[in-house]
Amino acid sequence: MAIKSTLSVSKIQKFKKILSSRKEGKKRIGVLVDGPNVLRKEFNLNLKEIRDILSEYGDIKIAKTFLNQYAGEKLVEAIENQGFEPIITSGDVDVRMAVEAMEIIYNDSIDVLALVTRDADFKAVLKKAMELGKETIIIGFEPGFSAALKNSADIAIVLNEDEYEEE
Repeated sequence: MAIKSTLSVSKIQKFKKILSSRKEGKKRIGVLVDGPNVLRKEFNLNLKEIRDILSEYGDIKIAKTFLNQYAGEKLVEAIENQGFEPIITSGDVDVRMAVEAMEIIYNDSIDVLALVTRDADFKAVLKKAMELGKETIIIGFEPGFSAALKNSADIAIVLNEDEYEEE
């Protein structure tokens, strides 16, 4: 399957329609982006598209993108321009992101945890979020989007597939 360089407008509208149909009142969303895993040229991720898709489901209250210490200044600036807070870590990005996810899970002012990653390491975080009553959304790309991760969230969105499948 060839990777598409960008999402079509109709595909974004399709995601919005599906999420808005699941919305019950305005949800408060915390979204975390695994930068080294999804901010790659082959995926051509536009954080504005992520924001647009999720805003149909609720209000984004927390939006953070995690980067390693090698992230360039232009990337950090682009992330800030999209309304995401860049978090740069010299250690393991996954660990830092998991810690932030746990803070969201225990934050009573957030209803939904949304993760943008393909990494199965976050399966335990999603499970804990669901145990504690948080709704979960996972957004990722093929190839390499963990099937276990997709099946661990309330809503799974694969951005570069022709068909959206809700898990």
